[in-house]
Amino acid sequence: MSSPDPQVRAARNLTDPSPESTPEEKRSRSPRGRGPVVAVTGAATGIGELLTAHLAASDAIKQVIAIDERRGEVSEATWHILDVRDPAIAEKLRGADVVVHLALDLDLETDPAARTAYNVRGTQTVLTAAAAVGVHRVVLCTSAMVYGALADNDVPLSEDAELRATAEATGVGDLLEIERLGRRAPRAHPGLNVTVVRPTVLVGGTDTALTRYFESPRLLVVAGSRPTWQFCHVEDLVTALEYAALEKIDGEFAVGCDGWLEQEEVEELTGVRRMELPSAVALGAAARLHRIGLTPSPAGDLAYTMHPWVVSVSRLHDAGWRPKWTNEEVLGALLEEVEGRHTLAGRRLGRKDATAAGAAGATVALLGAAAVVRRARKARRRI
Repeated sequence: MSSPDPQVRAARNLTDPSPESTPEEKRSRSPRGRGPVVAVTGAATGIGELLTAHLAASDAIKQVIAIDERRGEVSEATWHILDVRDPAIAEKLRGADVVVHLALDLDLETDPAARTAYNVRGTQTVLTAAAAVGVHRVVLCTSAMVYGALADNDVPLSEDAELRATAEATGVGDLLEIERLGRRAPRAHPGLNVTVVRPTVLVGGTDTALTRYFESPRLLVVAGSRPTWQFCHVEDLVTALEYAALEKIDGEFAVGCDGWLEQEEVEELTGVRRMELPSAVALGAAARLHRIGLTPSPAGDLAYTMHPWVVSVSRLHDAGWRPKWTNEEVLGALLEEVEGRHTLAGRRLGRKDATAAGAAGATVALLGAAAVVRRARKARRRI
């Protein structure tokens, strides 16, 4: 078996002071027998893999049940290979005290209809299956994006603020529906508790419209907007999910760095200059480019780079949790991660394209692409 991914080793290090210790050595130091049995869906990749490794290294967890469509690298977990939409998942969850559901598809390149079908049906199936076999808690992970990015948002938002997002940004409609399912589940299945975790801008092996924003040669700023940035490193999300799995916190709560960064601070820290566009031009061009398939991100994604949506993380603080990362540190890690990548208007470019377009910046790319769209439409009308 190949050695685990560096991020998986890092997740193990969050609880294990000796990263080179074998599973047998860890068990001999502190035999298991106490703590919950935790099932993790989406356990072979991404956040699911990190959480599975972290929980498997924790003496506070009795057993980890890992569920995915392929086997992952965490040998200490008990693996079950199946699609989370398969009703047979109920038998795989039997004996679990808590399920952390992380089998979500939020890939920018996935067909939106297929993505929604997977995310919603998967969540429905997991909630129903968990209730059927006596699981008493399901932890869902959505995003602070569900609060919505609006000009009149409080800074920071309270965690119990109204969810005012719409389905216009990538995956947000799915996340809102997942939260709706989570609210309904305890009423439909008495005895089942649902905890919802809402990370802010997630960084660490992630690829989203918001991380791609920092791959551009210029930071696009819409005139008259008030961007604010609050990040969440995947390591902090993992420990917050552990808190939820251990029932140190319940209900709905946000996770992220303390405080936030203003756009001017981001530009100073990154050394990347801004390109400013009028709102009508930016939103109109983004909508047209997405409509004809030139960019993966809908125009709704721009709102999250225009308006504030930072949120208090007081509930986790009250439970005793603290982030290991600051906003400045996460931004630095993000810049290292995206180094060498080139994105214009949300579309990732190859090296040749990036070299040709780099000097133009995001503004010229948007306006130039919009002009191409207009010319193409005029040409079709003449035919």
